[in-house]
Amino acid sequence: MPQDVTAQSQPLGHAEEELNPGTRAPLVTGGGGFAGAHLIQQLAHAGRTPAAPARSELDLLDAEAVRRGVGQARPDAVFHLAAFSSPRRSWEHPDEALLTNIQMTLNVLEAVRTQAPGAALVLVGSGQAYGNAGLLPVTEEAPLEPLSPYAVSKAACDMLGRQYAVAHAMHVVRLRPFNHAGPGQADEYVLGSLASQVAAAELRGASEAVLRTGDTASARDFTDVRDVVRAYVLAAEAEAGAYNVCSGRRTTIGELIDLLDAEAHVPVRHEVDPQRLRTHDAGGICGSHGRLTAATGWKPEIPLEQTVRDTLAWWRRRLR
Repeated sequence: MPQDVTAQSQPLGHAEEELNPGTRAPLVTGGGGFAGAHLIQQLAHAGRTPAAPARSELDLLDAEAVRRGVGQARPDAVFHLAAFSSPRRSWEHPDEALLTNIQMTLNVLEAVRTQAPGAALVLVGSGQAYGNAGLLPVTEEAPLEPLSPYAVSKAACDMLGRQYAVAHAMHVVRLRPFNHAGPGQADEYVLGSLASQVAAAELRGASEAVLRTGDTASARDFTDVRDVVRAYVLAAEAEAGAYNVCSGRRTTIGELIDLLDAEAHVPVRHEVDPQRLRTHDAGGICGSHGRLTAATGWKPEIPLEQTVRDTLAWWRRRLR
């Protein structure tokens, strides 16, 4: 389930939107989630939200409610971020991950098709849909070979978006973000988990922070969430199609721990936790953002060191 910037969970199947009956403005689903809250801030900085927006909660699993909501908002762009977003929990609840993500995406597609056919629809998928791709960095031409129920759901939503774009001449931009991280990220995700453990150890005055992790050699393609949402905004102006959102480099969990150690107020060491080891983990790939860069000029700007520093600072504030 998405987590917002205050680490309060948003009810699954609901989305926070910016509704503005008077003008054509962007509509964001999942605005209370981690990336969604950053996206709303980014849109505001770009002058793309109303000065005093009305806030509404919409049940995205209710097709008629979504249709009415889109009709009321009359958006010029829709950013669909709301999702069952936990790969780990999707193993425990595969039916919820699959059915929820596909149904919400279908409802949004249908609502935009009938109520706002001229709007750009940015569907936020996942780089996990590629699985363990053999050729690195991964481009958009790589086959979708998802390895978790969550990744299957995102691949299905991606293909559904393509089908609507082709069949109904809709402006659907399908984004495939790889791992994103930054301030506000819940401790269910790798950097959020590591940073929260360091901040907790500092707070209780421990002599060291012992980080319990899975395989520290496992690698991810991390991008700062603030760079990611900047890509989302720019992508709304791109041609319909699929685009990776990524840094283009692999970072191991061990390297993340080293970066945290450099910022921590206590020594940091790690222990392997067998419960965190994943046998079906698509964690060794990195993507290419060349297509998105060519279309929009976007490139990641925030170094990983700053992402780690800001995430740790956020967790220190939160735990206090």
